[in-house]
Amino acid sequence: MAFFQKRASGRLKLRVTITAVVFMALAASAYDGLEFYNTYRSTLEKHVHTLGLKNISLPAIHVRAWFPETFRLGLDLKGGTHLVYEADLSKTPAADKGTSLEGVRDVIERRVNIYGVAEPIVQTVKVGQSHRIIVELAGVKDVNQAIRMIGDTPLLEFKDENPIKTTRQELTSEEKKSMEVYNTDARKRASDILKKAHQEKADFTALAKEFSEDPMTQKNGGDVGWLNKKDIVYPSISHLKKGEVGKDLLEVSNGLVIMKILDTREDKEIAANHILVCFKGATRCDKNTSKEDARALAEDIKKKATPQNFVELAKQYSTEPGASQRGGDLGWFGKGAMVKSFEDTVFPLKKGDISPIVETEFGFHIIYKKDERSTTDIHAARIVVRVKAPSDYLPAANPWEDTGLTGKQLKRAYVQFDQTTQFPQVGIEFNDEGKNIFGALTEKNVGKPIAIFLDGQPISVPRVNQAITDGRAVITGDFTLQEAKLLAQRLTTGALPVPINLISQQTVGPNLGAESLQKSLMAGLFGFALVALFMVLYYRLPGVLAVLALCMYTALTLAVFKYWPVTLSLSGIAGFILSIGMAVDANVLIFERMKEELRNGRSLDAAIHDGFKRAWTSIRDSNASSLITCTILFWFSTSLIKGFALTLAVGILLSMFSAIVITRVLLRLVSGWRLRRMMWLFTSSKTKRSIFNL
Repeated sequence: MAFFQKRASGRLKLRVTITAVVFMALAASAYDGLEFYNTYRSTLEKHVHTLGLKNISLPAIHVRAWFPETFRLGLDLKGGTHLVYEADLSKTPAADKGTSLEGVRDVIERRVNIYGVAEPIVQTVKVGQSHRIIVELAGVKDVNQAIRMIGDTPLLEFKDENPIKTTRQELTSEEKKSMEVYNTDARKRASDILKKAHQEKADFTALAKEFSEDPMTQKNGGDVGWLNKKDIVYPSISHLKKGEVGKDLLEVSNGLVIMKILDTREDKEIAANHILVCFKGATRCDKNTSKEDARALAEDIKKKATPQNFVELAKQYSTEPGASQRGGDLGWFGKGAMVKSFEDTVFPLKKGDISPIVETEFGFHIIYKKDERSTTDIHAARIVVRVKAPSDYLPAANPWEDTGLTGKQLKRAYVQFDQTTQFPQVGIEFNDEGKNIFGALTEKNVGKPIAIFLDGQPISVPRVNQAITDGRAVITGDFTLQEAKLLAQRLTTGALPVPINLISQQTVGPNLGAESLQKSLMAGLFGFALVALFMVLYYRLPGVLAVLALCMYTALTLAVFKYWPVTLSLSGIAGFILSIGMAVDANVLIFERMKEELRNGRSLDAAIHDGFKRAWTSIRDSNASSLITCTILFWFSTSLIKGFALTLAVGILLSMFSAIVITRVLLRLVSGWRLRRMMWLFTSSKTKRSIFNL
């Protein structure tokens, strides 16, 4: 009786395992294939209609809502940007040249990864006496964008007041006359440029590159990006239409400006209050509350919250600094100002609604949406004609002096928001050396200003109220959110160890890659078909099961590549195809051991069990040696070979799962199908009669 109970339990366990394996394979196949179905649905419909089935239409499956990930392709398949830099090692000691080049490569990789470029290929090579860095960025078609990614890190400096300042505050009569003459000529030049900009078919970009006296806008053809209501020129250009050039010259602090509207977009802004309950481990939380207790408190607050008492609850319970005065008021904000989970919750709410509890990196939030309004952002371009000011003529004695505190002592930089104005800021933290310098600097200058300079220009001059010893500071300025993010990212990536000069730039099209990809896939399909045919003809039913397991393995592997995500290049695809062959190799070892057991008269169940047991050590050792090789290739090679090593390693691990788990459960399943008198399905060799014994 116990024997039959044990046997029934084993069969139930087998069915559960089979169900799990089949479900996993179907889910992986859907994850891999639904994207392609949606892309080629119209083509499939045409083929169906050619068969005479005119009334059949294939439904669209909005796959992005379920599976937002897509396969990532490398430069050789997707196209992108190819840059070659030359490193200036003239001032670098010979013993440090190798380290400096590796440092350049690491910094460039960090920079482009921050911008979301997956697996950039960054290599260092020596051509004669020249040391070069080759950068390949898949999917980046804008060469200028790529160059900006790798551009020099901004110079961040902290300075205090220089006790030796200029005493002269007024211009001489000659200086006044010179300034008036220069500014009169500047206004005339600006008026002439404005007339040219209003001419029919005028090329504003060309005019900006030729006449603009602002280096940044001259380089970008006048493009200044998207402006909103916080920008100083917004009120003067908000009435203009797309493609229209302003009729008047605008006077700003640095000169006379001609503006053109490139595009507009409608957006909306939200006014909201929130209650934050942070917990130990959350970002910028100084509470020791556990996460479970914080959630319980947030749930209690949510039950009490109404639009009428929300501000008072925020003052009483919110852990956000300043909440006791502001009542959690966030002011007006648009898309991109808050973290994603916060925005995904608050924007769909109706005016006057209170949100469910939202978890972010800062803790648990309860949000009250007070109001909503439409807003228009303006994509603008400008031409700047400089004018002179008295400061251009007064003696150049520097009111600030260096303190030795720079971006070199920076530990990290991040975007945050002013608690009162909600304007974006850049928070920074110093390392131990910078922390000590900053602490001494603020202690010496209590009641005095400290200037923060970026690329030689003061962007913030805060007054020190008390000594700051925790090594943290805030960079404020007239930043847009994108500018604040860009500054934080560039400061975080660090400075290049040696100067680099761009000597070659090229945009690579994907046509050759697409052709190579098609040939590689065809080669893989033909190879798979031949291997499948061999397995079925030589190993019969086990061969059929091995092919089925191989299909499941392929679906699972592609799903891992897509979800991780792994950037696929031609070398990576080669590694994947090679891993398919290794998956078959494991099945061959198992089936040969099974045939030996069957020839020796073992029962089918016993042959399956012992075949796997005897083959396991060989499979384990061969795959372990291959994984060691992959590890060596990944750690000690260039990015191109890393892709091959990574796809091969993932394939090897999943091939072991395919051979040891999937093939095994399939064999155990068919062994219970009363096939003992059909042993020709398993082997062509004669077996002893005890093969039919249990």
